[in-house]
Amino acid sequence: MSDVFVSYARSDEPQAKRVAEALRALGYHVWRDDELPAHRAYAEVIEERLKSAKAVVVLWSAEAVKSQWVRAEADAARSAGTLVQALLDGTIPPLPFNQIQCADLIGWHEEEDSPGWKKLVASVAALAGEHGPKDSRAHRRDTSVCVLPFQNMSGDAEQEYFSDGISEDITTDLSKVSALEVIARNTAFTFKGRAVDICDVARKLGVSHVLEGSVRKAGGRVRVTAQLIDGATGGHVWADRYDRDLTDIFAIQDEISKAIVDALKLKLLPAEKKAIENRGTTNVDAYNLYLMARQYWITGDFGDRRREDRVIRVTKRAIDIDPDYPQAWALMGLAQANLFYAYSGEEVLDDGLAAAERALALNPGIAEAHLPKAWHLALHGREAEAEAEIQTALQLDPNCWEANKEAARIYYRRGNLNDAIRLLEKSIGLAESDFHSLGMLTAAYLAKSDMERVRECAEKMIPLIKPVLTHDPDNGAALAFAALAYGALGQLDRAREYIDRALLLDPDNLYMRYNIAWPLIAFFKDKGAAMDLLEPALARAGRNLVSLAAADHNLDCLRDDPRFERMLSAAKQRVGLEGAAVSPPAAT
Repeated sequence: MSDVFVSYARSDEPQAKRVAEALRALGYHVWRDDELPAHRAYAEVIEERLKSAKAVVVLWSAEAVKSQWVRAEADAARSAGTLVQALLDGTIPPLPFNQIQCADLIGWHEEEDSPGWKKLVASVAALAGEHGPKDSRAHRRDTSVCVLPFQNMSGDAEQEYFSDGISEDITTDLSKVSALEVIARNTAFTFKGRAVDICDVARKLGVSHVLEGSVRKAGGRVRVTAQLIDGATGGHVWADRYDRDLTDIFAIQDEISKAIVDALKLKLLPAEKKAIENRGTTNVDAYNLYLMARQYWITGDFGDRRREDRVIRVTKRAIDIDPDYPQAWALMGLAQANLFYAYSGEEVLDDGLAAAERALALNPGIAEAHLPKAWHLALHGREAEAEAEIQTALQLDPNCWEANKEAARIYYRRGNLNDAIRLLEKSIGLAESDFHSLGMLTAAYLAKSDMERVRECAEKMIPLIKPVLTHDPDNGAALAFAALAYGALGQLDRAREYIDRALLLDPDNLYMRYNIAWPLIAFFKDKGAAMDLLEPALARAGRNLVSLAAADHNLDCLRDDPRFERMLSAAKQRVGLEGAAVSPPAAT
């Protein structure tokens, strides 16, 4: 039985050999296909070794992505919970593997202190056990935890935002404890709504403990239950139930976090205790409103200005209650910026800069507050300053969904498709229901003419869109991306149904009209129909959509058409972008 199976493309054999030898030097029994016996069938041996391996190391490269063998082996390992991924070059792994962390072995030459190598060894150790001398092991904290999404027991699906918010906050609190390793929220939320075996979750994620719980909110009361479970035995390490007034919700979260630290016999440093207790607000009504607004922001109909109007209205109410609530200021600023740059000045709108500056004055560490500034700078041609704001946001919180998604949207408008793709893939992992990022990712791959990835994205997108349309049948973004997905899969009749439905139900949604132009051009080959949709949208759009049309490689086939040139030139002049080049930059 092998500890480790190494999967790779034939052209990457030199790198695979170095990885295998380095793992063997640590004491692992490593198998790769140079050990195939002469008397047995290739597929039979591969399947046997895959099933017996405790860890399967998949080495991704441009050639590996094209290899059906590598992809099949990676899929088998993912299903078995034994997958460990590493990048040999800058190629992004295919879906769904791009939503799983990868060790960076680009340019690796057997350096033991390489961060990418340490990450790979730590993952192998979590699955296959640790071998070799102590000083050769990758550093890994002994105690780790996954916070599963707390169940909403309120009997009201509309309260889901509250239980999700509690789960996120406890995850954030525990991540501030230096002696504790905490699984990221995006990974934990992949188990939401699923009946799971706790020991199986712990094994798959390589954690020592799992926290699960439930939230019931009714009137002015809240009941929170929580239990910390040993991932190896399934036994309860700690459990408690809190029946309190809703105003005690912050105290409950603090008590849960501190109880977990105590149960795990960890030391909580004074600075960590202070960080856990700092939630931005002490007012539960303001906190409840903020969670509600953020849920609207994540799940609302992108392109329908009612989403932004609602978020702005709810966050303003939260700020009325607590004027010093930085998270509420940051979210309001982002919604204001999105609304301001989406429309052409038909009315007086706030660009979100004042709210962003207020948020940063209250808390300089809020990543989201840098995004309205990045949009302002980018859409006024100050790209270097915009890039600085983007990088600051991503450094402050690499796992911030808003920062990754908004940065990706800005990069897409620059024609910087590789960076847009990288960040969109991350944002998809950070919000499991984010079909909109998946739609943008589909468009980015379409712009690169990578039709295999386009189809992969389309297959992933349809199951996310269906429940959205069940709940919200006139969601313009979902209808447009459904048309894109079915078009990509060659189901043009279905795509046409969604196009007709979208234009009937939400004809004034500018982004929806724009997004429908993509499948009309790419799959229906109907430039005239695409321009019929784009013309009224560009006539009303603000700088955001106009700059997108100016740089979007999916519209390249229209750029020599006099009608498109006229409508784009008029739109650019109207919004003050006349000096910008009509032709997009080269795709990257």
